[in-house]
Amino acid sequence: MEGADFFSVSECKGQKTIDGEQVPLVLTPSAGDDGYEALAAALKANREWVEAKVVANSGVLLRGFDVRDAAEFNALVEALGWPDIRYVGPAPRTHVHGRVWTANEGPLEEFIYYHHEMVLIKEFPGKVILFCEVPPPSGGETPFVPSFRVTERALAEFPEMVEELDAKGLRYTFTALSKNDTKSMRGRGWEDAFATSDKAEAEARARALGMDVEWLPADGGVRTILGPRKLTRVFPGRKGRRMWFNTVVGMHGKELSSATFADGSEIPAEFVRRCGEIIEEESIQFRWEKGDVLILDNLATLHGRRPSLPPRRVLVATCK
Repeated sequence: MEGADFFSVSECKGQKTIDGEQVPLVLTPSAGDDGYEALAAALKANREWVEAKVVANSGVLLRGFDVRDAAEFNALVEALGWPDIRYVGPAPRTHVHGRVWTANEGPLEEFIYYHHEMVLIKEFPGKVILFCEVPPPSGGETPFVPSFRVTERALAEFPEMVEELDAKGLRYTFTALSKNDTKSMRGRGWEDAFATSDKAEAEARARALGMDVEWLPADGGVRTILGPRKLTRVFPGRKGRRMWFNTVVGMHGKELSSATFADGSEIPAEFVRRCGEIIEEESIQFRWEKGDVLILDNLATLHGRRPSLPPRRVLVATCK
């Protein structure tokens, strides 16, 4: 069955129309085709159609297909056929089933700031697929932001600063402990992140990802250093848009992280503060419903997590 026949286009609260496209595009089942097996078959038969929608709309929300658990979600991920990419980053996560992991296991009461998944390393996902197994009673949204809108507005207000940062590049640092700390939303230890407890092997794997490391003698932790990195990126097939492909606001001046010019000089705090306001103003909010599957174009959207009351269980798969 053709994708346009299998799916019906619907709406969700918080949806926006940007450049004539619904963001996210909400797809629900046509009459009688509401099970995950039918959805998996449709996704497999219409991979190119689905991918085109994800790119055109920055995100696609599949709603009403009665997806119940990690195994059924994994079947959908496999049906899409996009290659797997292993998560590398500070968020504590646990493998659940097949290609499915928990999303950030940090405390639900904390806000996870907007970011492109794995934006700082050389190889990052093209798609991030999220599945809501247990919707939270309150809060816990996964807001996301069309990145080009942030660049457009930052250029309108700070043209010289944006171009200077892009030309000179950015330098990021992040400090991680040896072991995981699930009490922190950035508590993934370096042994888990690099899948080894051998420092020499960890250094080699860090270099392969484009990182330098400094070992901290006091507690067995490590400081990773990344850069230079661009402030914005243009990716093929996305109308030449300059994506806000960085994590300056999320890492600037924080306890465990920093973001500076590549030469180490400081980025003006007022610029960072205002960019944070722009990101929030451009964000798209929607309420999770049980069984929702959200496919985000990781090259075009930042995403985060609102504070939440328990229980909340959102699972994730990252794809090339």
